[in-house]
Amino acid sequence: MKFPKIMGIVNVTPDSFSDGGRYYDTKDAVRHALDLIAEGAEYIDIGGESTRPGALSITDDEELGRVLPVIKKVLKEKPDTIISIDTTKPYVALRAVGEGAKIINNIAGTKNDEKLYKIASENQVGLIIMHIQGEPRNMQHNPVYKNVVNDIFNELEHSIVYAATKGIINIIADVGIGFGKSLEHNLDLLRNLEKFRELKVPLLLGISRKSFIGKLLNIENTDERDLPTALLHALLLTKPVDIIRVHNVKNINMLRQLYSKLF
Repeated sequence: MKFPKIMGIVNVTPDSFSDGGRYYDTKDAVRHALDLIAEGAEYIDIGGESTRPGALSITDDEELGRVLPVIKKVLKEKPDTIISIDTTKPYVALRAVGEGAKIINNIAGTKNDEKLYKIASENQVGLIIMHIQGEPRNMQHNPVYKNVVNDIFNELEHSIVYAATKGIINIIADVGIGFGKSLEHNLDLLRNLEKFRELKVPLLLGISRKSFIGKLLNIENTDERDLPTALLHALLLTKPVDIIRVHNVKNINMLRQLYSKLF
């Protein structure tokens, strides 16, 4: 089985759940992105708005002011970098794509945003369609599903078909671990990732440093969740995951090196 590609996370925010403020300065964010590339990331996911539980939205201009300088400078240093812009805002996505981003990572992907779909189609860039119940400000209040695996599969399938009809070729699905899901919902999804291969598109998995890991192991410090993140990814290597989205690229790249020597 082929090891998944690695996507490194760059949060250009003051309030992200795991590293808010650490890379808020443009120079720090660019340096971090270049470090992630050196450590083995094939993709760099740049976001300027926190999507942590309870987070409030910011303006387009504020988000653009955070992400565009980082995109420009990373591509100046490493022109071949595949950059993903993590946004739900059509204008932010359009400007980021104009600066060279090749993927739009839309955490509200199952909401069928006509403008975002049009931007992805007209510019022939990739689109990550993630499932979320609610919005970041309220998604964890009381998430409820009839059957979490089937419900999310059906929503993703609908959005993927819709995106394809709009002419989007490179579609990636994300079950949205931690986005409007309880601890048991997250675990059920991880146990049943095989179901999502039926979507017939690449599957991205984002579990890095998330609160369900902290709850399982009683770890409050998000940095201390890097080791269990890597261990969990090792346990999930038999699952149909194509892209691993992580904060600590170095750990996952070591896992990849070990995997390549064994198999």
